[in-house]
Amino acid sequence: MRNKVLMITALVLLTAALALADEKKPMTIDDLFSFDRVGSPALSPDGKWVAFTVTKVDREGGRNKTNIYLVPAEGGEPRQLTNSGGDYSPLWSPCGKYIAFISGRGGSGQIWLINVDGGEARQLSNIATGASGHKWSPDGKMILCSTMVLPGKCDKGTKAAMDEKEKTSKTSARVMDDLLYRHWDTWRDDGTKNHLYVVDVATGEHRDLMKDFAYDVPPFPFGGDSDYDWSPDCKEVAFATKTAPNPAWHTNQDIYTVSVDSGEMTNITEAFEGQDNHPLYSPDGRYIAYAAMERPRFEADQIDIILYDRQTGERKNLTKDFDRTIGEFGWAPDSKTVLLIPAHEGRRPIFRMTIEGGEPELVVSGGYITNLNIGPDGAQLVFARRCLSHPPEIFTIATGGEEKQLTHFTRPVLDRVYIGKVEEHWFEGDRGDKVHLFTVLPPGFDPDKKWPLLHIIHGGPQQDYADLWTYGWNSQLFASQGYVVALVAFHATPGYGKDFVDAVSRNWGGSPYIDIMKGTDYLIGLGYIDEDRMAAGGGSYGGYMVDWICGQTDRFKALISHSGVYDLESMYGATEELWFPEWELNGLFWENPELYEKWSPHKYAANFKTPTLILHGQLDYRVPVTQSMEFFTALRRQGVPARFVYYPDENHWILRTGNQMHWYQEFLDWIEKYVGGGPK
Repeated sequence: MRNKVLMITALVLLTAALALADEKKPMTIDDLFSFDRVGSPALSPDGKWVAFTVTKVDREGGRNKTNIYLVPAEGGEPRQLTNSGGDYSPLWSPCGKYIAFISGRGGSGQIWLINVDGGEARQLSNIATGASGHKWSPDGKMILCSTMVLPGKCDKGTKAAMDEKEKTSKTSARVMDDLLYRHWDTWRDDGTKNHLYVVDVATGEHRDLMKDFAYDVPPFPFGGDSDYDWSPDCKEVAFATKTAPNPAWHTNQDIYTVSVDSGEMTNITEAFEGQDNHPLYSPDGRYIAYAAMERPRFEADQIDIILYDRQTGERKNLTKDFDRTIGEFGWAPDSKTVLLIPAHEGRRPIFRMTIEGGEPELVVSGGYITNLNIGPDGAQLVFARRCLSHPPEIFTIATGGEEKQLTHFTRPVLDRVYIGKVEEHWFEGDRGDKVHLFTVLPPGFDPDKKWPLLHIIHGGPQQDYADLWTYGWNSQLFASQGYVVALVAFHATPGYGKDFVDAVSRNWGGSPYIDIMKGTDYLIGLGYIDEDRMAAGGGSYGGYMVDWICGQTDRFKALISHSGVYDLESMYGATEELWFPEWELNGLFWENPELYEKWSPHKYAANFKTPTLILHGQLDYRVPVTQSMEFFTALRRQGVPARFVYYPDENHWILRTGNQMHWYQEFLDWIEKYVGGGPK
């Protein structure tokens, strides 16, 4: 209670000190969860309308409501199209008359259709195991989707067998004979596989397009709608799937084509052992473009775009001279141009390049762009954009090149809360490389005063996280409590070249740690950071780095570790994706123990002195919860102030609204107790 009183007092003082003309107040946890969340934009075939989703957060009951809206592509007032509260992923029919979407309103996730001119939605699919990742065929007669099945059995038999087994079983035992028996937050020991189904739009009947698929391996990570596509003539589907016989420690993923009529399949990337996915046919049907990683077993290798010529079988690496990893891409209607969204210096802009190659042309800059839609003339673009100072909204680039914001659902909250100024810096980091740093400044910031510093350390470690609004780890909320928030794009961060990313592998506690320390020194040198009031927090690899910092330095007054890797050897024995530690730490720990020992935070437990908050979910199979338990034990056994917050129903992330709000309160209470917000 005392901590909450202190925090409220600090906020009152900050608010009083602002004296802002517009009387905006510092953001609170309740404010952050008051934003309507906009996403999934889908441009109509004629380029005149945009469908999208809006999620309204239920801060009390925890049952968020998501519905589909329409807005004119030229701008105007949005109108709500559905109201069940559970409608997602709108996609236009090729004729532009209907929108297909996924809804759980019937009890399980199924494909529904609604006429955009009005009327009630109707359920199309009736797949016992549910449908996801739907995609219209170009002629509008079929919809592709994915579902979990037992190979050799129909979906109804699968569901019935699973339900009956659960009801009648006299034991709760699970029996595993091989690895990758669980993934992310789900056990995968029931034999089910992810298959593609074709649903007839006229009748709703469905059939398994992969019933003859020969590979008896788990379906990871195949399944999203970006991992399969229709050919323009509707005769073929390309899909990505994992075919390695050792899926727990190999990243090999291949792209197949399958005949819609005969079911005949062809592996078009069999000769390549890296990860190949996201196949996308050119509008004229000549090419399949796909994303490819060259190095086997390296899940964060640079992603290039490969063009596969369906007529000649030849391949071309379109982006081999573009030293950036590609996050999204799409074809222009002329089949001669590809739009790219790479990680690029802390942001995700849009570039354009022809299939002949050459230097990519920057088309749209600013912020973190996703969900790219390309209009019928190739010049019109619709996308979602967010940045450190603004939540996601829908934007368009008209044919004439004018950019326009189409949605404004976040404005009511933005109009009442203070949004801290975002600044960019560059400093010399490890190896003499220039390192990018973003800061978010607190309300009433005065550079002549001393302010506490809060580092937010990103995960991955190969994750592009900088000029990006997130509802977890929100930098504006942290800054509003009176902290200068720092985000260092340390070695490992995509967007600065392949060599920069590679610098973290086999070097976990090396270059990234040095960058963060040098970034701290740089900020102190600016004159407004109070070096006696500094904190750092991070999740996943960011949690690892917090655990590592705890054993390397006592310059921070408080640390926050979420789902952090603590003991590299025990982590190896319990995580599901073994290719990750085997690549990052140079093999199996009993064959090559050197790096496991060198970079493991638990080896430095005797040095722990900093008060540390630890948070973790039980269903985290990527970084098992025992990692945080071990860290907590080492801290408390030595008398170091520590707190362990355990969420029995959460995975690697904290997803339930009530738990998210609780997580933030614990975080803010901890740094307020040991650091304290506001200037001195």
